[in-house]
Amino acid sequence: MSVIAILAGLAPILVALLSLSGLISAAETSMTAASRGRMHQLEREGDRAARRINIMMADQEKMIGAILLSNNVINIGASALTTLALSAAFPGALGALIATGIMTVLIVIFSEILPKSLAIARADDVARALSIPTYWVVRIFGPLANGAQWVVRQTLRPFGIKLSMETDVLAAHEEIRGAVEYHHSEGLVEERDRRMLGGVLDLSDMDVSEVMVHRMSISMIDADLSPAEVVTAMLESAHTRVPLYRGDAENIVGVLHAKDLLQALANSGGKIDKLAIDDILREPWFIPDTTNLKDQLNAFLKRQSHFALVVDEYGALQGLVTLEDILEEIVGEIDDEHDSAIQGVRKQADGSVVVDGSVTIRDLNRAMDWDMPDDDAVTVAGLVIHEAQTIPKIGQTFIFHRHRFQVVKRVRNQITTLRVSAPLDANTSASEA
Repeated sequence: MSVIAILAGLAPILVALLSLSGLISAAETSMTAASRGRMHQLEREGDRAARRINIMMADQEKMIGAILLSNNVINIGASALTTLALSAAFPGALGALIATGIMTVLIVIFSEILPKSLAIARADDVARALSIPTYWVVRIFGPLANGAQWVVRQTLRPFGIKLSMETDVLAAHEEIRGAVEYHHSEGLVEERDRRMLGGVLDLSDMDVSEVMVHRMSISMIDADLSPAEVVTAMLESAHTRVPLYRGDAENIVGVLHAKDLLQALANSGGKIDKLAIDDILREPWFIPDTTNLKDQLNAFLKRQSHFALVVDEYGALQGLVTLEDILEEIVGEIDDEHDSAIQGVRKQADGSVVVDGSVTIRDLNRAMDWDMPDDDAVTVAGLVIHEAQTIPKIGQTFIFHRHRFQVVKRVRNQITTLRVSAPLDANTSASEA
């Protein structure tokens, strides 16, 4: 049989197999690149193709395994058939070499590059168009793919690598964060929106101890003061809710709300001396300092309360946290007419900042668009003490994380003011006294 006759008989089969392989490659790329949000929206609108895609994406590992398995079966089958046919026309190893060259070119161009390029360009449309054949590929080859995954896990187990059958290919939060960062770099997401979306994703990773008002900064009122003195202290406070203590600042007996105080004054006819402060106090709500912000936000909404006192594992008061503190982690600083115009960060002409030691690292990063780590310390002063492993003296200078920190003011053992430089060159010394 002549070579031309062999190729003429082989061509229709190769075209069919390579076309099928190309469709499967396009399905793989489009399914993984399709917008999950748009597919869920289309499913809610009754789109059946989107529903099939969401069903398959719910077990992404099984879907990809089935697609890869079916694609390899087709490509290997087409290569074996071509090798068998050409080996009959060309003696020795020449036929196998020719078949390898031909199939490599055909598979790479027509079964990989071309369909995947089209699928990336129109991922959502291609995924919906190929949802039915892909669904049946997963139904047929899915059990075999699960078997292959089981073999892989058993093979990796002796090396100390354990993968559960439920292991996700992508973590949802990291996928969203990566998409936000990408669109921000492309100029499609503004910096403010990027920070807000990042703040939402960070809520479950942060504890209330990282955003609370420290106990040294809490405005409190002595419950043993006279009603007139309590009213005066409440008027002088910039807050609508103030804790009251008796004897010791650790002994919080209640929380006084400005609205409750006004109502009591109205009921007494304006006679302050007749006020019974203890009767209008609200019961204090104590929460552990390890509560993450996401859980605390849900607790605030469920309890319809905006104010909680934070205690450590021994029950000692550590600070207080409000709904506003958590919202500020999402939307940034919320100022009202009673807030100070200066939030503890004062920019200097040389690009440095004079910052209060109590300012949180997260707030400073947001204000200056810096990237100082906040894993080991919450405040700027805490970061300097953690890195220096000592309580610095006034005038001492340190360089950590590409910033120069100079202690400007210190009260007893507390660093109250620092000067922090703009990011330094990578060649700058790691620390200096």
